[in-house]
Amino acid sequence: MADRTAPNCHLRLEWVYGYRGHQCRNNLYYTAAKEIVYFVAGVGVVYNTREHKQKFYLGHNDDIISLALHPERVLVATGQVGKEPYICVWDSYTVQTVSILKDVHTHGVACLAFDLEGQCLVSVGLDSKNTICVWDWRRGKVLAAAPGHTDRIFDISWDLYQPSKLVSCGVKHIKFWSLCGNALTPKRGVFGKTGDLQTILCLACAKDEVTYSGALNGDIYVWKGINLMRTVQGAHGSGIFSMNVCEEGFATGGRDGCVRLWDLNFKPITVIDLRETDQGYKGLSVRSVCWRGDHILVGTQDSEIFEVVVHDRNKPFLIMQGHCEGELWALAVHPTKPLAMTGSDDRSVRIWSLIDHALIARCNMEEPIRCAAVSTDGIHLALGMKDGSFTVLRVRDMTEVVHIKDRKEAIHELKYSPDGGHLAVGSNDNSVDIYGVVQRYKKVGECIGSNSFITHMDWSTDSKFLQTNDGSGRRLFYRMPSGKEVTNREELKLVQWASWTCVLGPEINGIWPKYSDINDINSVDANFNNQVIVTADDYGLVKLLRYPCVKKGAKFKKYLGHSAHITNARWSHDYQWVITIGGADHSVFQWKFVPERKSKEALHIAPQETLADSNSEESDSDQSDVPEMDSEIEQETQLTYRRQVYKEDLPQLKEQCKEKHRATAMKKRERPPGSGVKLHFIHGYRGYDCRSNLFYTQTGEIVYHVAAIGVVYNRQQNTQRFYMGHDDDILCLAIHPLKDFVATGQVGRDSSIHIWDTETLKPMSVLRGFHQLGVCALDFSADGKRLASVGLDDNHTIVLWDWRKGEKLSAMRGSKDKIFVVKINPYLPDKLITAGVKHMKFWHKAGGGLIGRKGNMGKTETMMCAVYGWSEEMVFSGTCTGDICIWRDMFLMKTVKAHDGPVFSVHALEKGFVTGGKDGIVALWDDTFERCLKTYAIKRAVLAPGSKGLLLEDNPSIRAISLGHGHILVGTKNGEILEVDKSGPITLLVQGHMEGEVWGLATHPHLPLCATVSDDKTLRIWDLSPSHCMLAVRKLRKGGRCCCFSPDGKALAVGLNDGSFIIVNADTLEDLVSFHHRKDIISDIRFSPGAGKYLAVASGDTFVDIYNVMSSKRVGVCKGCLNYITHLDWDKRGKLLQVNTGAKEQFFFEAPRGKRQTIPATEVEKIDWSTWTCVLGTSVEGVWPLISEVTEVTAACLSNDKKVLATGDDLGYVKLFRYPVKGKYAKFKRYVAHSTHVTNVRWTHDDSLLVTVGGGDTCLMIWAHEPEGHREFKQCDSEESDIESEDDGGYDSDVTRENELNYTIKALSTNMRPMTGVKPHLQLKEPSVDERPPVSRALPQPEKLQTNNVGKKKRPIEDLVLELVFGYRGNDCRNNVHYLNEGADIIYHTASVGIVLNLTTSCQSFYVEHSDDILCLTINQHPKFPNVVATGQVGDTGDMSATSPSIHVWDAMTKQTLSVLRCFHSGGVCSVSFSATGKLLLSVGLDPEHTVTIWKWQEGAKVASRIGHTQRIFVAEFRPDSDTHFVSVGIKHVRFWTLAGRALLSKKGVLSSIEDARMQTMLSVAFGANNLTFTGTISGDVCVWKEHILVRIVAKAHTGPVFTMYTTLRDGLIVTGGKERPSKEGGALKLWDQELKRCRAFRLETGQIIDCVRSVCRGKGKILVGTRNAEIIEVGEKNAACNILVNGHMDGPIWGLGTHPSRDVFLSAAEDGTVRLWDIPEKKMLNKVNLGHPARTISYSPEGDMVAIGMKNGEFIILLVASLKIWGKKRDRRSPIQDIRFSPNSRYLAVGSTESAVDFYDLTLGPQLNRINCCRDIPSFVMQMDFSADSAYIQISTGAYKRLVYEVPSGRQVTEQTQIDRITWATWTSVLGDEVVGIWSRNTDKADVTCACVSHSGLNIVTGDDFGMVKLLDFPCPEKFAKHKRFLGHSAHLTNVRFTNGDRFVVSAGGDDRSLFVWRCVHAPH
Repeated sequence: MADRTAPNCHLRLEWVYGYRGHQCRNNLYYTAAKEIVYFVAGVGVVYNTREHKQKFYLGHNDDIISLALHPERVLVATGQVGKEPYICVWDSYTVQTVSILKDVHTHGVACLAFDLEGQCLVSVGLDSKNTICVWDWRRGKVLAAAPGHTDRIFDISWDLYQPSKLVSCGVKHIKFWSLCGNALTPKRGVFGKTGDLQTILCLACAKDEVTYSGALNGDIYVWKGINLMRTVQGAHGSGIFSMNVCEEGFATGGRDGCVRLWDLNFKPITVIDLRETDQGYKGLSVRSVCWRGDHILVGTQDSEIFEVVVHDRNKPFLIMQGHCEGELWALAVHPTKPLAMTGSDDRSVRIWSLIDHALIARCNMEEPIRCAAVSTDGIHLALGMKDGSFTVLRVRDMTEVVHIKDRKEAIHELKYSPDGGHLAVGSNDNSVDIYGVVQRYKKVGECIGSNSFITHMDWSTDSKFLQTNDGSGRRLFYRMPSGKEVTNREELKLVQWASWTCVLGPEINGIWPKYSDINDINSVDANFNNQVIVTADDYGLVKLLRYPCVKKGAKFKKYLGHSAHITNARWSHDYQWVITIGGADHSVFQWKFVPERKSKEALHIAPQETLADSNSEESDSDQSDVPEMDSEIEQETQLTYRRQVYKEDLPQLKEQCKEKHRATAMKKRERPPGSGVKLHFIHGYRGYDCRSNLFYTQTGEIVYHVAAIGVVYNRQQNTQRFYMGHDDDILCLAIHPLKDFVATGQVGRDSSIHIWDTETLKPMSVLRGFHQLGVCALDFSADGKRLASVGLDDNHTIVLWDWRKGEKLSAMRGSKDKIFVVKINPYLPDKLITAGVKHMKFWHKAGGGLIGRKGNMGKTETMMCAVYGWSEEMVFSGTCTGDICIWRDMFLMKTVKAHDGPVFSVHALEKGFVTGGKDGIVALWDDTFERCLKTYAIKRAVLAPGSKGLLLEDNPSIRAISLGHGHILVGTKNGEILEVDKSGPITLLVQGHMEGEVWGLATHPHLPLCATVSDDKTLRIWDLSPSHCMLAVRKLRKGGRCCCFSPDGKALAVGLNDGSFIIVNADTLEDLVSFHHRKDIISDIRFSPGAGKYLAVASGDTFVDIYNVMSSKRVGVCKGCLNYITHLDWDKRGKLLQVNTGAKEQFFFEAPRGKRQTIPATEVEKIDWSTWTCVLGTSVEGVWPLISEVTEVTAACLSNDKKVLATGDDLGYVKLFRYPVKGKYAKFKRYVAHSTHVTNVRWTHDDSLLVTVGGGDTCLMIWAHEPEGHREFKQCDSEESDIESEDDGGYDSDVTRENELNYTIKALSTNMRPMTGVKPHLQLKEPSVDERPPVSRALPQPEKLQTNNVGKKKRPIEDLVLELVFGYRGNDCRNNVHYLNEGADIIYHTASVGIVLNLTTSCQSFYVEHSDDILCLTINQHPKFPNVVATGQVGDTGDMSATSPSIHVWDAMTKQTLSVLRCFHSGGVCSVSFSATGKLLLSVGLDPEHTVTIWKWQEGAKVASRIGHTQRIFVAEFRPDSDTHFVSVGIKHVRFWTLAGRALLSKKGVLSSIEDARMQTMLSVAFGANNLTFTGTISGDVCVWKEHILVRIVAKAHTGPVFTMYTTLRDGLIVTGGKERPSKEGGALKLWDQELKRCRAFRLETGQIIDCVRSVCRGKGKILVGTRNAEIIEVGEKNAACNILVNGHMDGPIWGLGTHPSRDVFLSAAEDGTVRLWDIPEKKMLNKVNLGHPARTISYSPEGDMVAIGMKNGEFIILLVASLKIWGKKRDRRSPIQDIRFSPNSRYLAVGSTESAVDFYDLTLGPQLNRINCCRDIPSFVMQMDFSADSAYIQISTGAYKRLVYEVPSGRQVTEQTQIDRITWATWTSVLGDEVVGIWSRNTDKADVTCACVSHSGLNIVTGDDFGMVKLLDFPCPEKFAKHKRFLGHSAHLTNVRFTNGDRFVVSAGGDDRSLFVWRCVHAPH
C-alpha cells in the first residue's frame, strides 16, 4: 500500500529571474539597507546586489501591481490584483508581514503612497470608480474613501509639505485632494491656456504648493495650487512614466529610454540615454526610476534593472534581466551542467546559470519559441517555434545547426531520445515527427495516432518507445523510430521510462483532484531518485507529491509565487533544484529541493510565512490514517443553524405586507391586555452542541446560556436573572478575566455578539456587521481589552475586536472546516489559536488581517478544545480520540491519553489542568500532564443527599468545566449543570431536556406542577413552586409530542411519535395502559372535563380517536379532516370537541361517537369551552400576524379567568392578547426569550404562572403573571401591533410640507423657466450681410452701453466679496438659530451659507465651505469646544463622492473647518446634535431608511449607524447629560436609543400606560432630570416620558404643532415654540419650568395672523426665536419686548429686484406678496408693503421717485416712493408680468408678460394708464427688457432663446443687423445676444443662465444660473465659454441679479432659498 501522506521533503524558493516592468510603474526602490526592493509575479523581492542574494515576501496570492516605500525605507507596501485584492505592509529586512489591509478595493490596487510621517497610506483601486482610500495602516483601518475619477488613475502622492493634502493624476486629469474628517474632497487641476488637457502619468510634490507632473507627450507640467503655472516642453521624447524625488532633486524616466535629473527648482542637471549605452537597445522604455545619492536605479519595460552611478553614467550595470512581454513556454535543463534554457514569445532564448544566478547567454530568433530540448550529450539545443518550424543551435556559441519547417502549426513539445539518436517533435497538427540526429536531422518517422494537439512526450530508457499525451486527454504509445502505434499494451508492461513529464497515466493519477475532469495541470516532472513528482498548474501553484501516486486526490505540499498559469516545471540534472516558468508573468523561479533528511534539520528554521500555507496538506482524498469521527462531533459538524426567516427580516416583511392590509388599518383594533408576564425561571442548559459555556461570576453566581437568554443563576437562593438582549439562539459564551462581564454570540443573518455585565444585566457593547449565520466561539484576552470571535460562515471568519470601542481590529478567513474553539495568547495578545475539525492553527495579528499557520502534527486530528499553558509558546489541545496534544510554538511535542472518547473541555488552573470528556469523567492533572492527580466520575451514586433533581444517566458526556469557589462546575450534554465538591459529592443545580424538540406540555389541574415530553424520549415532571426542580423522569421507548393530566391529576396520558400512546400514574410514572392504533405521530391528547370519562387522541394521519377511559376501549373516531391535526379542545360538558388542522381548518365533532357537526361562528363563541388552546376561529383571529405567510402561530392557551390569551409562534415570540381577540391584527405585548419556535404554552391552574416550551431550544420557561395595576414595566420587549393605524398623527400643512420636501441637489438642478429652442452657445451664427472691411470710412461703432460714471476713470471689477445676506431658512428647517459668545452673536443659516451675526455691530460673517444647501445646524455646548458648530447639507447619493451629503464641523469665530464627515445619508442630513462631552455627533439622514449615525467628529470616524424609521425622522438629540443616550422623533415615531460599543439599541415609546394615548407625529424633543423626556406633537400636546414609558400628557401646550423645544442647560427651564394665533393668554412662544407644569407665554409682535415658531434658543434673560416667516426675533424674558434681528422673504422665489438709481438701497418683490426695501449701509430692512398677491418684477424710475411692480396675476402697480401711495394700477393681461421698465426719459413704461407681449404706456398722460401700443410676433414669453439710451428702442429676451429689438413706442420690429449694432443701450440685463454668448457654460444642457446685468461702467457682466452660481465676466464676451470667476452660496435657481449705483455692490436674488445676497465689488487698481 503506497504511503498516502504528503511527501516529507520540500521546496524552498531560492531565486527569481525577472522584474515586472510591464503595465506597472514606480515599483523599484533602495531600502535603508541599500538593498533593492521590487516585485515579480506574486512575489516581493529584496535583492542585495553586494552579496548577490535575494529574499522573498510571499504574502500575496495573486499578481502584485503596485509598491510604495515607507519614508524610513524599511517597510514596503504592496498591492495586488484579484477579486478581493488586499494590500500588505511588510518589513524588507525580515520579509515578514506587518499589516494586511483588506475589504475595500475590488479588481486590484493600482497605486500606493505613504505620507511624510509614514502613518497613513493611500491606495487607489482598479474598480470602475477608481476608489481612493486612506488607511491608518498599522491598525488596518480606513480613515477616508472616495471615488477617485471616472477614468484610470496612474499615480498618487501625498503633498510632503502640507499635511492632509494629496494629488492624483491619470487619464486626462489631475486632482488635488484635501483630507478633512472622513472626507476626501477633490479639486480638478485647471489646465487653462497654459497647456493642453491631457493624460498625466506621474507626479511629485514640492514646497509652496508646487506640483511637478509628467505628461503623455513628454512635457513636464508645473502646477501652483490647482492651476497650471508653466510647462517644461520636450523634457522627454514621449510619455514620462516615472518621477522620483530625493534630497538632491528629481529624476524622471520616459518611454524614450532616457533618465533625466533635475535640481530642486526643476532646472536640468543631466540626461542619461540608456539606448546609447553598451547594454542598450532600440525601443528601451523606462518604467521606474529611483535616485539615491550617487546611484540611480532604472527599471525597464522589458524586465531589466539597471544601476547607474551618477559620475560614471555612460556605463550602467545591468543587474537583473528577464524575458519581456509575451508568454514564456519553453524550458529545458542541461543534462550534465547546472544550466537552464528558456525560450519565449519575445523570440529570445536565454541560458541561465543556476549556481551564479545569472544570465550567461542570450540569442534572438526569428520566431516566438514554444518549447526547447537539449541533446543527451549537451551539445545541441533544439527549439520548437510557434510557426511549426524548429531550429537546432550549438549550445557552445549559439550558432544555427539546422532549421526545418515541416508543419503549419506550433511545435508544442520536443525531446531527444536517451541514446541521443533521435529527436521527437510534437506539434499542434496532432502528430509527432521523428528526426535522425546524425543524419543532419532527416525525418525518419511519423506518429499519427492522435486526433488532437500533442501536449507531452516521454522516451523509454532504451529509446525504443515513445508515449504521448494529447489535448483530448488520450495517452498513446509508439514504437521508435518508425512511429508505429503500439496497441497491445502487454508489450509495455516492462518498459521503463527515461523521464516522466506526462500528465496522464496510472502512476500519477494522484495529481488530479478526486472528482474533476479538468485539464489544468500544464507540466509534470518526476524525480525517480527521491520518489517525488512536481506539478505546475493554471492557478500558479507548484505542488510536490509522492511518486508514484496511484489514487486520485493524493496529498501534496503546495507553493505559491507565480501569479497565474505556470507553463513548465523541470528538475535540474542532479535533482538539486526545480525550475518553473510562468506564462503571463514571464518569470523564471528556481526552487531548492530540500530532501527528507535535510528537512528534519531545517525544522527549527521557521517556515517562510505565506498566507496560503505552503506546507498545507490539503486534498480531497479520504485519509486512511484518520480515525472515524465520534458520533457526537459528527452531529455537531452537521448543524448549520440556518433559519428560513431571521428576526432581522421582520421589518421588511412587515412593510411588504402592509400594502396589502391598508384597509384593515383603518378599523379600531383591540388594545393589548392590561396584565403582563415576566420571565421567572428556565429549566435548561445548552450542552448538546456548545462547549465551555459555563462559568462562575465574581460574586459566585453561575452564568450560562440557553435559547436566546443569558442566565445568571444564584445557587443559594435558587433564583435566576436574565440577560435578554439577544433575539435568537446563543451559541457561545466567554467570561472576562475579571469575571464580571460576559460575551455571548448568537445565530442571525448578521449575527451579533453582546458583552454584558452579569450584575446589572446591561449591555456594555454590541458587536455586529462581520459574522454571517452565527458566532460559534469567543475568547477574551488576558487583559480583558480584546475579544476574538469565530463565525459560522463557510470560511469560519475570525475577528479580533477592541470590544469596548466596538472596533474590528483584524479579520481573516479561518478555515473551510468547522472551528470549535478560539483562544487568545494570555502573554501576547497579538497571537491566538483556533482548533477544530482536522486542524489546529496558530495566528498572529498583522494590521487589519491575521496570518495563520497550521500546526505540524503528522496526521490531522480533529481538536475539540485548547488552552494556553504556563508560557507563551505552550499550548494544550484535546482531540476527538481522547488525547491531549502538547504543543510548543507550532510543533507537536507529545500526546497523552486522557479520556475514552473525545476530550470536550480543558481548563487551565494556577498549577495544573482539569479536563472533561465524553466518558463522563472529570480529571485533574499536574502542570505538565505527566500525572493525573484525581478523577471524578459523574454518577447517581455520588449525588449529594440534598441535591435537587435527578441525574438522567451515569457518566453523561461532559461539555463544559469551570473551577472556582472550591468547586468544579460541570455542564453535560444532557442539559444538566452539576457542582462537584473537591471531596467528591455532586450537587445537581439546573437541568433541562436534552437534544431534540420539546412539544408536549401539560399543567396539573390543582398543583403547581407541569409535565413535559420531548423527542429526547423522556417524560419529566417539574415542580413550579420556588424549589424549581425536576421531580421525576422516565425514559420512553419513543419520543413524544403531547401529554395531558386527567381532571383529578392522578393519571397522565402521553402521545408518542410512533402512533401509540400510554397512560401512566402521575406520581410514579408507571404504565397504566397503552394503545397502538395509528402509524403517524400522536399530535394532541386530551381528557374530557369533569370526571375525565373520555380521552381524545389526535394523530398525524387526520383522525381523532375517542376512548372510554374506564373500559379502555375505543368508542369513536372523528373523520373528515383533510390534514394532520394540530389542536384539540373539549367543551365544559364533555360533549363537543373542537379540532384544528395543519391546513388551517376548524372542525367540530360530537363525543363519544365522533359525528361531525357544523356550528356557525356566532354560536362557537357562546359555547362554554373547558379549555381554549386552538388558534383558529373568530374569537382569536387577531392573533395571526401580518406576515402569517412566513410564520405560524403554533400554540395558544386561554387563562382560566378567560381574560388573557397567550400565544407562541415560529419566531420564538410569546405574546399576550386581550380575549376575545376579534378583528385582525390585534395589539399585543410581546416577549422574546425562546430562540426559534415556541411549541406550547399553558397557564397554571390559578393563572399565576405561564409555562412555555421551545422546540429547538429544548427549554421549559416559567413566566410569572403580573396582573393589571401591578405597574412594573420590565421586560416586555414591546407593545405594538403589526400595523400602525393611519388616523393617528393629525395634519398640519407646515409639517406635511416639511415631510414631503424633496431637496434639489444643485448639481442636478433643471430649468426654472419652461424654456424652448436651442441654447445660445449651440446656435449657429448667421453671417452678417456686410462684414465690414478692416479699414472703413464708416462711423466708428457706438458704445454698446451708455456708461453712467464717465467722469471717473473706468475700472473693471476683479472680484466679489460676500458682504450681507438677507434671509433665514425657517420655513422648512428647525432648531437652527443659536446664541454664541454669551449672547453677543447669533448663528443661523440660509441657502448654503452659515451666518454669524454680531448683535452690536450688525456685521455678518460667513461660513461658505458647503457645496449645497444647509438643512440643519447645532452648536457644541461643552466648554471644551467653544463656538464649535455642526451643519449638515443636502446631497446626492451616499457614494462618498464630492456631491454626497456631508456634515461640516467648524469654528464659528474663525470659520475654520475642523472636520468634514461625508455620509451615506442619501438625500441629505436633516438633524445634527452633539453629545454631552462634545466629542460625539449624531446625525439623521433623509435617505429612505432615515439612518441614524454617530460620529467621533474630530477623527472623522463613524462609530455606529442604524436604520432609524420607515418614515421621516425630524429631530434626534442626545440627552444633555449623556454620550450614549439619545431620542429621535418623527412621523408617528419616538424612539429611545442607547449606544453600546458600536451598536445602536433602541426602544419604541410605550403608550399603553395612559388610556387612549395614541402615537402621534412627534416634532420636537426636550429633556428633564431623572430620565424625563418631553416630545412635542403635531396636535399641540407635549408627551412626557419616563425612560421609554409615557407617564403624562401636557394637553394643548400650544394650539397648533409644537415645532421646537429647547432645554436650558444651566437651570433646566424649557422653551417651546409652536404654531398659534396670538391671543391675550397664549402665544407661539412659551417658557416652562423643569417639569413642564407651569408656563409663561410671550407674544411675538410680528403682526401676523398666525405665528409659527420654528426655532428657539435661550440665553441670559433673552430668548431667540426663528419663525416660519424668516424672521429672527429676540424676546426679553422680563419685559417680553420683541426685537426683530433678521428679516427675509417667507416664500419664494424672489423674482423682482430693483436697485435705486442713486442710493445704496434696493427693492425686492417675491411670491409671498410683499415688496421690501433694504438698506445696504444700515444692513437692514427699511420697509415692507403687503400687496396681497405674489409679485414678479419691480423697477425704479430713472429719478428714483416712482416704482413699478408687476404682479403674477397680470396686474401692475405704480407707487410713489416718498409716500408709498399708489399712483396708478392697471390689469391688461391675465398672466404673470415678467419684467417692467421705465424708459430713460421717464416717458414710457414697458410691461412684458408671459402672454408673449410687451405693452407700452405713456406716463405723461396721467395715472389712468392707457395702453398706447404693444410689440407683436414675440415667439415666446418675455424674460428681460432693456431700453436704449435714447428711449427709442427696446430689446427683449424671450423663452425661445431669441433676442428681439423693437422700436418705441410704435412696437415695430427692427431686423436689420447693422441698425441693431449701432444702438447704445441704457441697461443690459439680457442673457441672450451675440455680445453675451460667452456667459453660457458647457454643462447647461438641463439648466440655464437665468439672469444677467452689465455694470454701469460697461466693463463687466454678472450672471445668475439654475445651479445657484453667481459669475463675473468681462463685457462684452462674444467668445463661447468665456473665462469667469464663480461665487457660490445660493441654492439652486438664481432669479435676478443687479449692480447698485456706482457699481459698488452686486445684489443677487435666490429662487429656492428666498434670500438676497449683497456682494461688494472689488475694483482693479488704477
